Amino acid sequence: MIDVKVPSVGESINEVTLLKWTKKTGDYVELDEVIAELESEKATFEVNAEKAGILKTMATEGDTILIGSVFASIDETAEKPAVAVKEAVPSKPAPAVAKNTAPVTAVSNDIKASPVAAAIIADKKVDTASISPSGFGGKIMKHDVLDALNNPGKKSFAGVELFSRNVRKERMSNLRKTISRRLVESKNTTAMLTTFNEVDMGNIMDTRKKYKDKFKELHGVNLGFMSFFTKACAIALSEWPSVNAYLDGDELVYHDYADISIAVSTPRGLTVPVIRNVESLSMADIEKKVVELATKARDSKLTAEELTGGTFTITNGGVFGSLMSTPIINIPQSAILGMHKIQDRPMAVNGKVEVRPMMYLALSYDHRIINGRESVSFLVRVKELLEKPELLLIGKDPVKALLEL
Repeated sequence: MIDVKVPSVGESINEVTLLKWTKKTGDYVELDEVIAELESEKATFEVNAEKAGILKTMATEGDTILIGSVFASIDETAEKPAVAVKEAVPSKPAPAVAKNTAPVTAVSNDIKASPVAAAIIADKKVDTASISPSGFGGKIMKHDVLDALNNPGKKSFAGVELFSRNVRKERMSNLRKTISRRLVESKNTTAMLTTFNEVDMGNIMDTRKKYKDKFKELHGVNLGFMSFFTKACAIALSEWPSVNAYLDGDELVYHDYADISIAVSTPRGLTVPVIRNVESLSMADIEKKVVELATKARDSKLTAEELTGGTFTITNGGVFGSLMSTPIINIPQSAILGMHKIQDRPMAVNGKVEVRPMMYLALSYDHRIINGRESVSFLVRVKELLEKPELLLIGKDPVKALLEL
């Protein structure tokens, strides 16, 4: 019998939460097969079987378990159960379908509904957004559609009756506790200010439209906005090093590289994986890394190393429709850039009014480390690099470089 212990995931972490068992007691598990998912205060991770055998679990989902504790065992002496082989049974021919039969419903395949509910929705042309599904997995049932028809303009929470006064309590996860603690610590320990600017995204959008197909063909990844922003920030950070520094006691720690953290929203909370040495990466390298880290974040596969050590952070509230916000500094860093929604607005261009795709930018910074001039100049530089993407190549205007100005 082999004990399965909670592995160490970091010097400061002494306990984890058991999120779920992917195998249950009595199951035969293979070597290296995933048997459980655990969550620390920084990330979620999987536990693999160290030997093949019969699994016995010793904890329940939601339990808090100390690092090094035994929470399962594997009987490696157990024989692998034989796989039952079913006799081949001739399949019955499918019943004939009448020709020229109209579909029962016009409800989208993306919407889960019982046959009767789907028929009523199609017949009465009910807006599915007004229906609160009560079936398993969010399936719309007949009585859900009838409730929506009988109570127009009224919508309850999913699976709950109208005029409900129900209250639910749910224990905070370790990750959510850590996020809460760090946000409060950031507000309480930094002299945080936010400066704003706006950027015309027209040139970047034109560049993407012109080269996106060729870029995808050559590099196997889409050309997104994040590579432009991270590259622009890396250049601006090299020119304004205090924005890329942090305070350690009574010393300022400067970095001669740009490890940029990218805020990613997941069902379990906000995670901030790090792209290392952005200044040394190509646009394609950055896009590949963004996809890799975002996928890992959503699948809870990020390691502790991938979540630590950033020198600057970028967060994009625009994907959720945010037009303006004041992002909170990701301590111990000294600054964070907030991207927002691209919105067409009338702008004065060369004395004429033009409709341009504009985005507000927000830079929150620690005034103990970064002066007002530095923060504003940093953001202006980012704006310049984004509005003239060709500057990202060498960091300055090609004509000025030619003339050595």
